[in-house]
Amino acid sequence: MFMPADTSTTGPIDQSVHRKKAHVLVIEDSRTFSSLLCHRFEKEHGYNVTHCATTRAFHDACGDAARFDIAVVDLTLPDSPDGQVLDEVVAMGIPAIVFTADFNREMRERLVERGVADYVIKNNERAVDMVIAAVDRILANRNVRVLVVDDLLSARQMLTELLRLQQFQVFEASTGSEAMEMLITHPGIELVVTDYNMPDMDGYELTRRIRRAHGSDRVRIIGISSSADRLLSASFLKAGANDFVYRPFVVEELQCRIGHNVETLSQLRQLRLAAFSDYLTGLRNRRHFFDEGPAKVARCLEQGQACSMAMLDIDHFKKLNDTYGHEIGDRVLKAVGTKLQALTEDTDYLLARLGGEEFGLLLTGLDSSAASQFCEAIRKSIADLKVALDDNDISVTASIGVAEVGGLENFSNYLNAADQFLYLAKHYGRNRVYSDSMLIEATAAK
Repeated sequence: MFMPADTSTTGPIDQSVHRKKAHVLVIEDSRTFSSLLCHRFEKEHGYNVTHCATTRAFHDACGDAARFDIAVVDLTLPDSPDGQVLDEVVAMGIPAIVFTADFNREMRERLVERGVADYVIKNNERAVDMVIAAVDRILANRNVRVLVVDDLLSARQMLTELLRLQQFQVFEASTGSEAMEMLITHPGIELVVTDYNMPDMDGYELTRRIRRAHGSDRVRIIGISSSADRLLSASFLKAGANDFVYRPFVVEELQCRIGHNVETLSQLRQLRLAAFSDYLTGLRNRRHFFDEGPAKVARCLEQGQACSMAMLDIDHFKKLNDTYGHEIGDRVLKAVGTKLQALTEDTDYLLARLGGEEFGLLLTGLDSSAASQFCEAIRKSIADLKVALDDNDISVTASIGVAEVGGLENFSNYLNAADQFLYLAKHYGRNRVYSDSMLIEATAAK
């Protein structure tokens, strides 16, 4: 309900499980380069940074290697002149970007064999920018799904290992039919790298079938083959592929081609996001919620993570509009939207204004109980909002329904379930959270 604002304050908001900031390990003995990298990683990108100028400092810092998401490694340290520290970083499973002043063909072969994610040469005026761009790209790759299609196990494994070095989420298929099934059961695959020769259908046919179901703005396709037929690339492109690479390929060339296609997808996604924004609150709109939500749910289910849907409704919003006018109603919607945005910032949660005074939240990683706790913090925070009205302020309250995702269903089913619990929250007096876990607890207590 809405009422004159109370000047009392509520306790601190529990924002529950946030996406952790990336932690970058910088192993560099140059004071100039290390200072520039650490400053820009921390100040411009908000990463956590640990700097080590020696191998000994690295040993002291890496007691828990899992806390590092990526490492920038100088090959020549005072106590590691031959790059031994790089081998240790790679052995710990930390993605490594080599930052080196000395470079030649032999060193390039050694770096590729060692399994580094990328390398940047210091003798370049843009060297620091290139390192930062490489770190950003590889960290972003963790959210990109790639499907490798090849009936030859050794060739498929080689591509898979290369992609995993770049931190992509990789799926594999040995036939065209299996690939099409993968695209259905694992929504969110954005890049397909497919061989030409396969037992059930060739790469052309697979490309054409993918294009019937998925536009180039959602799924990019790269053809690959060891054939000597130079017309093969043209045929792939005419079938709907975005790129083609002949085997044997240069690792860096394939990485660049993959990177360019992923970057194009990112740019197209940004354009879609601009179209999927709510004009009033600046939040994502219902279309975006239904567009992005299914893949997020599928990802949680695949990884065995909990996931919950919440639906929020501003109490007595029609009465507020009728009493104060639509201008004040819009001001309330903006204030609530801003608060919700702040409370979900730096998380993987999906937030949108669904329409009118209703907002949807897909809370990845939270079961019903944890999601209810998070939504209770939201409810308290909204109740503490003050919206200016001439010489006075008004406050609003909200009701929230929460339902845990139990399995793979039509996405609208999750929202409908949350809506049912939103109805119960209103039925029991509004300005409250009601969830399926609360219903189970209430039933068990009888």
